[in-house]
This record gives sequence, structure tokens and C-alpha cells, in this order.
Amino acid sequence: MENDILLKIEGLKARVDDKEILKGVDLTVRRGETHVVMGPNGAGKSTLSSVLAGKPQYTVTDGKITFLGQDLLKMSPEERSWAGIFLSFQYPVEIPGVSITNFMKTAVNSRLKAEGKEPLSAAAFLKLMKEKMALVQMKPEFAKREVNVGFSGGEKKRNEIFQMAMLDPILSILDETDSGLDVDALRIVAEGVNKLKTPEKAAIVITHYQRLLDYIVPDIVHVLKDGRIVMTAGKELVSRIEEQGYDSIN
Repeated sequence: MENDILLKIEGLKARVDDKEILKGVDLTVRRGETHVVMGPNGAGKSTLSSVLAGKPQYTVTDGKITFLGQDLLKMSPEERSWAGIFLSFQYPVEIPGVSITNFMKTAVNSRLKAEGKEPLSAAAFLKLMKEKMALVQMKPEFAKREVNVGFSGGEKKRNEIFQMAMLDPILSILDETDSGLDVDALRIVAEGVNKLKTPEKAAIVITHYQRLLDYIVPDIVHVLKDGRIVMTAGKELVSRIEEQGYDSIN
């Protein structure tokens, strides 16, 4: 049904400097769906997530993207976040001098303000923060630490999922969240993602590896090669990729 569609990408082409990366991507995401985008290095996976998030160094040259019926390409990165889109970065940035508590309080209250709602009281915010930290098994003392400063790779990714839980997005885009994680950290991050899934929300998971998909079960799998989605199927496609590689898909 049309009113179930959260995100619709049609004929999307994008470049960085003079190099065309996306060469005509079509993708429709409905409420309640978990989509996985796989593909070899250089296929355009991270470019796709960056375009959706509104990173300025990527130039869209053709096509359109609608999110909840709105023209996403006309929205600033902040407006996209306020509308309910969250991007988990492959390489989370460090923000020296800013505590996780202050960072999240600003982010959450900015989203509420954009929705015309009152900011959370200090007590309500701390209660929410404690609840969401427990969801991804973050220790309470992390709340006082500077954002990602001195964090291990697993701690950074866990912090990203914590941020996602706090912001409660409609569409979550996870860009190689499994990169550099050991088995325990991978499981904790994946469990956090699974607990946040609802029939009203959706996720796009970008990954190289099958191991993440042992924990996050996709509804739809896409293979992106040379800037185009060349195959779309169910979760069985993951096993084919694992056994035969991307060269078997054209």
C-alpha cells in the first residue's frame, strides 16, 4: 500500500567531485521492513547512505528521493534528522569537550522542538537515558564521557545504537555497523537494533558480511554493484553471496 511507504528512491544518480558513484538506484522501503544492501568495495553503498543523510560533499545529478511523501533532497541534514532519519556511521567521529549526556540532551530536545513539543525535564531525560543505555549494555559512567573520545571500536558502535534508541527514528540507516566488531560487541549491537524494531519503523542495513545477518534477519536483500542495484531477493540471497561471491550476480 502507498501509505506504508516510508522511503522511495527513483533513478538516483550521485557523484563526488567529477566521479559518478551512483548510476541509477531504485529502492522502496515500507514500514516494518528491514532492508540489507550488500556489495563489493567501491560499489556505492556508503555513498547511498551519505546521500540519504544529506552529506554536502555528495552531489545528486538525477533522480528523486521521497521520505514520508516529502522531497528529501530539499531538506537539510538537520531537517532529515528531525523528520525521523538516523544514520549510524561506519567511522563514528569523536567530539572532544562534549559529554554524551549534553550531546544527547541537545539532540533529543532539538527533535522535540521541531515536532512542536516541549523539551524533556531533567528527570525525564535521565530516566530515558538510563533505560536506553541498559538496552545496549552501556555502563552508566559512559554518560559523563566525551563523545567517542578514547572509545574502542565496539564502544563507538554501541554508542551509535544508543543514540539511535534515544532519538527513536522512523528510518534507521546502519552503514557497516559491524565493521571492526568482535563477536560479543556484534551481538550486543544487533540485539539493540532488533529491540528497536516495530511495525511502524524500518531499517536499511549496509554490510559486507553475512555474520551480522546471523543476528539481524533481513526481509529484503539488495546487491549493489557499480552504482546500481543488480539484484533484489529475500534473505536466501545472503547465503548465495557467501557461497558464490558477488561475481555470480550480474
